[in-house]
Amino acid sequence: MTSTTDVDLEQFETEWEQWHHRHERRRNDPLGFHAITGLYWLTEDPVALADAPGRWSIGPEGAVVELAEGETLTHDGTVIRGRHAFGELAERAGILLHFSDGPVAGAIELAKRGGFTIVRPRRSDHPFLAAYTGTPAYDPHPRWRVDAAFVAFDEPEPTEVGAAVEGLTHVYDAPGVLRFELDGGPRDLLAFSAGAEHLLVLFRDETSGVTTYAANRSILVPAPDAEGRTTIDFTRATNLPCAYTDHATCPLPPSRNHLPVAVEAGEKTPLDRVRADAVPVRRS
Repeated sequence: MTSTTDVDLEQFETEWEQWHHRHERRRNDPLGFHAITGLYWLTEDPVALADAPGRWSIGPEGAVVELAEGETLTHDGTVIRGRHAFGELAERAGILLHFSDGPVAGAIELAKRGGFTIVRPRRSDHPFLAAYTGTPAYDPHPRWRVDAAFVAFDEPEPTEVGAAVEGLTHVYDAPGVLRFELDGGPRDLLAFSAGAEHLLVLFRDETSGVTTYAANRSILVPAPDAEGRTTIDFTRATNLPCAYTDHATCPLPPSRNHLPVAVEAGEKTPLDRVRADAVPVRRS
């Protein structure tokens, strides 16, 4: 594995800046998480969205939308009108339904989180999109990129964690543990499955609630090689959506994933966030 002394500092900083710029652009996409205007928990009683089409409910057919005359949604090129049942969603699954409000592009995320079905409208005219000025971060330094050994469990372990929303829990499969040296001592972090190419690590450390977001930060770690070797780059520790909006249901780290050191790398606490008590405004 590459050591800190092998790294060209200028190149490391340049690559980090390019990566963070791309990450910020995705984060502030016109129909991304910063565009979410509300979080609705579906029940049998239909609920109208303040700034998006339809009356939404949940029943034996799964999520159901009832669109008024003139209202439409589009999913994968198919136009939806009137009453439409979406069927049962799998846990952590979701679909994005598009609509337009005059010149404004919009979308409704239909998803299942912690056993509950939710809808989250998104609008490209959300004021936070224009107001967002970026997320502060520590200056990148290769000392925070560390070699790690992945120790796999015999079988992935279902692991229950809390959520940004009180009373909600998530369950993730943990295939193993990452072990590494950091700040003079041996450390380990429980890793979650994140597709074929990465592991996902959710963690807290001694900067949490001080200079970094109190609830969590996340890192995508390259999948280990055949010998279990990989690299954890703490300079690429990012905030989850719950750091920016009250309308998120993000998972919290497992209790064991609190590092007893100050990881002064990666993203810091955002400067602003969207509050749930903000009243969405539909513009003509």
